[in-house]
Amino acid sequence: MNKQLHPVLHSQRGLTMISWLIIIAFLLFQGIMAMNIVPVYLTDSSISSMMEGLQSDPSLANVSSKKLREVIKKRLKINNVYDMKKEDIKIKKTKSGYLVTIDYEPRGKLIGNLDFIVSFKHEALVSSRATSDDE
Repeated sequence: MNKQLHPVLHSQRGLTMISWLIIIAFLLFQGIMAMNIVPVYLTDSSISSMMEGLQSDPSLANVSSKKLREVIKKRLKINNVYDMKKEDIKIKKTKSGYLVTIDYEPRGKLIGNLDFIVSFKHEALVSSRATSDDE
């Protein structure tokens, strides 16, 4: 019985050309997706670290909402984030300071008419030492 299976197993070794083409096409598609989507996540990572920096920055303790918006815009430019719209950044006065919310949805093309949309939302509380009505 073992002698009869040996020739069959010997002729069925490896992948066919069609199998290799399917695997290569799949890997190319994954590579194209990664090249288009990874920069979006890298940008979001820099926005996230900028928002964490807002919370821990003591120099922003008694600033107005207008000044806070200017600081955010400058920090976004430093991190090479230029496609942030004004309506994506919301600053709300609270009892303990300002609640800064950045809520945005970057969009992009993958292949042909295949697009992607990624949704991000970050919040930071910029506390004030003394409550003042700067707004």
